[in-house]
Amino acid sequence: MTSLLYRLRLAVCFVACSALSTQVALAVPPAHWRPATEKELSAVIPDRAPVIAERIETELRTASGITDGKGHTIASVVLITAGYSANGKYSDFLLTQVPVKIGDTLLPEGNYLIGWTRGENDLDVTFSEASTGKVLVQVKALRNTLIRGVQAIHIWPPTEHSVIQLGRFTIPYSIPAR
Repeated sequence: MTSLLYRLRLAVCFVACSALSTQVALAVPPAHWRPATEKELSAVIPDRAPVIAERIETELRTASGITDGKGHTIASVVLITAGYSANGKYSDFLLTQVPVKIGDTLLPEGNYLIGWTRGENDLDVTFSEASTGKVLVQVKALRNTLIRGVQAIHIWPPTEHSVIQLGRFTIPYSIPAR
C-alpha cells in the first residue's frame, strides 16, 4: 500500500512540475528585434566588405540593420562600387547572424551581396554569396506605398514591416524561430 501511495504522489509531483515548466516556457517572450544603433552597426559592418576576390569599401552612413540585443544582427550597407564591374550584380552588402528567409529560400547566417536591376514597375533583386558571387535567391521587389521616405537600403524589424527596403521598393523576409 505504501508503495502504491508513494508512486501516486510521485506521479502527481511529476505532472505538477511538468505543467509548471510548460507555463514558464510559454512565458518567455520571443526574441524582440529592434533597429540597431549606429554603434552596433559599426561594430559588425566591415570597412571593406569581402566581395568575391575583392575587398570593397562600404559607406557606413548608409548602414541599416536590426538586432535582438543578444548578439544577433542582420545588417546591410551600400558598397562603393566605382571602378568595379558590379552593374546589377551587387550594390549592397548584407550580413546575417541568424538564418533569414527570402522568398522560398532560407539563407543561413553569413555574408551576402544584394544586386538589382530596374524593371518596369519593380526591381529584379538577387541575393548572392559574398565569397563566390553565386546567386542564391532571385525575387521581385515591389513598390511599397505604406512606407514613407526613400532610403538606399533599410532593414525593418519584423514587428514593424518585416521587409528589406531598396529605395521605394520592398522585399518581404522572415526570421524562423530558433
